[in-house]
This record gives sequence, structure tokens and C-alpha cells, in this order.
Amino acid sequence: MDIMQTSSKSGVLYALTAFTLWAIAPIYFKEMSFVPAQEILAHRVIWSFLLVLALIFILRYSKALVTVLKSPKILAAMLVSTSLIGFNWGTFIWAVQNNQMLSASLGYYINPLISILLGVIFFKEKLDTIRKAAVLLCFCAVVFEIIQFGSLPWIALALSMTFAFYGLIRKKIAVDSFTGMAIETAIMLPFALMYLTLSPSPTSNIFDNSASVNWLLFAAGPVTMAPLMCFAAAANRVSMVTLGFFQYIGPTGMFFLAVFLYDEPLSSEKLTTFVLIWSALAILIFDSIRRLRKVPDAYKNSP
Repeated sequence: MDIMQTSSKSGVLYALTAFTLWAIAPIYFKEMSFVPAQEILAHRVIWSFLLVLALIFILRYSKALVTVLKSPKILAAMLVSTSLIGFNWGTFIWAVQNNQMLSASLGYYINPLISILLGVIFFKEKLDTIRKAAVLLCFCAVVFEIIQFGSLPWIALALSMTFAFYGLIRKKIAVDSFTGMAIETAIMLPFALMYLTLSPSPTSNIFDNSASVNWLLFAAGPVTMAPLMCFAAAANRVSMVTLGFFQYIGPTGMFFLAVFLYDEPLSSEKLTTFVLIWSALAILIFDSIRRLRKVPDAYKNSP
């Protein structure tokens, strides 16, 4: 029991660390606004690839990597997941740099609701009344946004949709996070190197940059990998239901950064959109707690 409790406590700590790092990551991308978003994305790919490759050999994940590389079916699926996560990363960086952090926050709040719909479509999961109400509130939020602003909240929808479909594919192929990241960044690597080679940006050639700028560019790797490592450690120690409660730390942190640190305007109309989404998420959290309470104590305490 003591070992289980210790593992659970460390898992919670890892989860808190992972989602807190994701919540404050926009600070890094905001500080890098002097570098084009595509260029930061290229460096994120390059340095993440090198770091995850080193970690795979240190943590002895190479066997899993070889197994995936021998499967054309999994590699084909990972081509799609790579496109999704690459677009997601690029959109997020652009949004942060262009004072659209509130939209990015909204996107990651919507993401769990999109994931629920994908579960219904692809895994034949059934929606009970509570979850139907949550999805309906999300739909109302999007419609309200369209009516008020005359256009789709494309940043929020792009981020939520790409990440939800990315999660769907990764769930279907069941590749561990380190192996998956290695393959995805490897696929994007040639494009990242090509972009840096052809880019007219004054910071694209690292040999012309100051040491401080190069260190900041290199930091794109750790900024990507550190929370991922903590998340992987947490996933091995706590349930996915528990992890689900922590996922709202990220968009909440972005929301507070946008409003209180970077002074992004929060109109009453925009706030109404968030209130609708928050209400939907409150319903989901209530439903998750209700389901947990129905689990027999003997089952919850079993080794």
C-alpha cells in the first residue's frame, strides 16, 4: 500500500509539473516573437528530435522504435499524425506571437469536447444525457462566437480539431510517447532543415547569431520535451481519469497569461464564449467525479 501511495503521489507531482509547464510555455514563445513562427517551429522539430533520440537510447526504447519502423501500417498512420501535430504546433506559436493567446486557450478548452465526439464516431461510445448537455454547450459557444464576430473561431477550432484527431490516431496505433515523438520529428526534420536553409530571416543561420539567441532557439527542444517526459511519467503512475482533471491547467494558465500579463482584450462577448465552455467542462468534471464515486472501494484500492 505504501508503495502504491508513493507512486500515486509522485504521479500527481509529475502531472502537475507537466501541465504547469504547458501552461507557462507561451511565455517562451512570446519572448521569441522576434523570430518568425515557422522558424521557431523548425527549431522545435530539430532540437526535439535530437533530444528524444538521445532519451530513447538512454531509456532503452530503441527496441520499440525498431518495431514501429518495421510496420508500414503504423508509419502510414504516423505520417498523418505528424501533419496534425506539425500544424497544431505552428498554429499555436503563431497565435501566441500574434496576441491570440485567448483563442489558443479556448481551443484547448474545447479539445476534450471534440475528443468526446470522436469517441462516439470512431469507438461507438455512447453519450449519456450529461455529456450531451456538455457537447451542446460547446456547440452553442461556437455558434455564439460566429454570431458575435461574424466568423468562425478558426484558431480555437484548428487547435482543438488537430489535437483531438492527433490523439485519436495515437490512441489507435498505441505507440509510446517517446517513440512517437522521435518518428514524428524525424518526418518533419527534412522540412525544418530545408526551411532554415532557404529562409531569408536574419536568425535562420545559427552561425550568424549571438550565443544568447542560439540558446533561446535550442530551448525550443527542452520546452517541448520536458512536459512530455513528466506526462509520460505521470501516465505510468496515475489513471487516465486523474490525468483528465489536470488537462485544464494548461488552457487556464494561458487564459490568465493572456488577460493579466499580456493584456489581451477580454470583451463581454468573448467572456460569454468562455463561460459557455467552462460550463460544459464543469458538467464533464461533475460527471467524472460521479462515475468515480460509483467505483467500488475494493476495486479502487486493489493493487
